[in-house]
Amino acid sequence: MSGQAETIKGGRDRTRTRTRMVPLPLLVPALLGLAFLLLPLVALLIRAPWRTLPEQLTSAEVWEALRLSLVCATAATALSLVIGVPLAWLLARTDFPGRGLVRALVTLPLVLPPVVGGVALLMALGRNGVAGQWLDEWFGITLPFTTTGVVLAETFVAMPFLVISVEGTLRAADPRYEEAATTLGASRFTAFRRVTLPLIAPGIAAGSVLAWARALGEFGATITFAGNFPGRTQTMPLAVYLALQNDPAAAIALSLVLLTVSIAVLAGLRDRWMTPS
Repeated sequence: MSGQAETIKGGRDRTRTRTRMVPLPLLVPALLGLAFLLLPLVALLIRAPWRTLPEQLTSAEVWEALRLSLVCATAATALSLVIGVPLAWLLARTDFPGRGLVRALVTLPLVLPPVVGGVALLMALGRNGVAGQWLDEWFGITLPFTTTGVVLAETFVAMPFLVISVEGTLRAADPRYEEAATTLGASRFTAFRRVTLPLIAPGIAAGSVLAWARALGEFGATITFAGNFPGRTQTMPLAVYLALQNDPAAAIALSLVLLTVSIAVLAGLRDRWMTPS
């Protein structure tokens, strides 16, 4: 037994040694990739107007844009959960003609330029859009250039992150638990609510964090579909863009706020939900 234990221990030691000995052809590009990702963030910190930062961040416009960004990103994430989780379940648990095409269309906003997404939303939900004209005529609902339009634009670009994460978690989960629940008399929806949801909760949380972060930083679809009106549709990314044209120091200060919020959210939730045990 002692010899076997020594062998296992030696194997573990050799594994640790092998993982520490990184091949140079892998180490160099890995360090270059790390530098490429960190250098812009470090440059932002170096060039930040630290002396005037309190003055830059105490204006009512900044806090209004930050409040609007947080509210709209949270609302977009909630909407993504309501319609995205069932969509992920449909893609992962059912087999229907054209499922591959549907999955491709769901992930299309990931590669679609955000401005194109905003134009598409205008064509669909604008006052003269395919569906928007009926919303305006029948219910008097106008979505473009409103806070609701911001939420819809952010949902359009952020929901695919949630769907992909939840679908992957569903495919990894054992469907036999759901089948056992249905054989015991539970309906499909009850099995989904009482069995499936607790199983895929980490995937839902991870997808929600990614969707929230993507919605918080959305710019192209928002400015195209909702415009840039302070207090109504001007989120933090739009405020950064506007400040960059007139006051670069203010743009850097606003960027630091977004950076701090994003890092705080990801750092606070990643270890709990996104790191495998």
